[in-house]
Amino acid sequence: MTARKRASFLDFATLGPGIDTSALDALADVQYFGATRTDAMAERMHGANIAIVNKARIDAEMIRATPTLELIVLAATGSDNVDVAEAERRGIGVANIRSYCTAAVVQHVFAMVLSLTRKLAEYQAAIYDGAWQSSETFALFDFPIHELTDKVLGIVGYGALGQGVAELGRCFGMDVVVSQRPGDDGIVAPDRVPFAELLERADVMSLHCPLTDATRGLIGAAELATMKSHALLINTARGALIDSEALVAALLAGTIGGAGIDVLEVEPPRGDEPLLAPGIPNLILTPHIAWTARESRQRALDQVAENVADFLAGGTLRRLV
Repeated sequence: MTARKRASFLDFATLGPGIDTSALDALADVQYFGATRTDAMAERMHGANIAIVNKARIDAEMIRATPTLELIVLAATGSDNVDVAEAERRGIGVANIRSYCTAAVVQHVFAMVLSLTRKLAEYQAAIYDGAWQSSETFALFDFPIHELTDKVLGIVGYGALGQGVAELGRCFGMDVVVSQRPGDDGIVAPDRVPFAELLERADVMSLHCPLTDATRGLIGAAELATMKSHALLINTARGALIDSEALVAALLAGTIGGAGIDVLEVEPPRGDEPLLAPGIPNLILTPHIAWTARESRQRALDQVAENVADFLAGGTLRRLV
C-alpha cells in the first residue's frame, strides 16, 4: 500500500473561517497552520511532500532545505512569493488556482461604483444629521446622482476578471472600452485602445492587470490629471498599480470624481499609508475583501484539492512548472 503524502498548509488563515477541508483531507495527511513566521518555515516544511501557501514565501533556500518536497500549490493565482525557477530546476511542480473569485470581485467592483455614483454614504450621513427629517421636499438633492447608462467603462487587464466586469457593465448599458496591455508598445489590437486614450475617455476605470515592472505606478499624478474630472477609479488588482499620494491629492483637489480601492501596496497597511488619512472625499477603501465571499474561498480550497488529486494521479493540472 502506497504511503499517503504529507502536506503542510503554511498560512491557512488567509482563506478565512468556515471552509470545508474534507476534499483535501481525503488526499493527504495535511497539517494546517494559521500563519507561519520565517523562522518557523523549516520546521513546518520538514518531511512535507506538498507545500500549500497563499502569501507565505517559499524561496530557493527553503526549497533546497526540503528534499522531500514534490509539489507547491498556491492557494492564489499570483506566484511571486514562490521561487518558481528554483522549483523547476529541482523537478518540483508548482500549481496555482484560477478564476475562483470572479463573481465576487466583479460584484465588489460594482458595489463600489454604485455606492460612489449613487452617493450612498453621503445620503446615509445626511439622514443621521436630520437633513431628510427637516426637508421641505420628499426627496433630498444635496448630492448629484448619475446613471451608468451610456457611460464609458474602461478596463485595464482583460482576463477573467476584466471580462466579468465588462459583461456586467454592458448589463448597465455602459460602453466598454479595453486598454491595450500596459507596457506593450506594439501594434494595438483592433478591439483595444492605447492606455493614454483610455485615460481620457473613461467615466469609470477598473484595474485588473497584474503587477509587473510595466504596471508598477501605472496611475500617477500625470495619469490622474488626464482623467475626466468626474471619472471614477476602481482598483481590486494590486495596490502598487496606483501612486497613493497622487490619488489622495487628486481626490482632495476634486480633479477626479472618486475612487474605490480594495488593495494597498503594503498589507496590512502601515500608519503612513496616505489613503488611511481621515476625511478624504469620494473615497471607498475596503480591506482586500473583494475576493472573500464564502463561495469564492471554498472554491479556492476546492481547486487546491483538485490540483493535489491531479498531481497524485500523474497529471499537471494548473501547473506553472
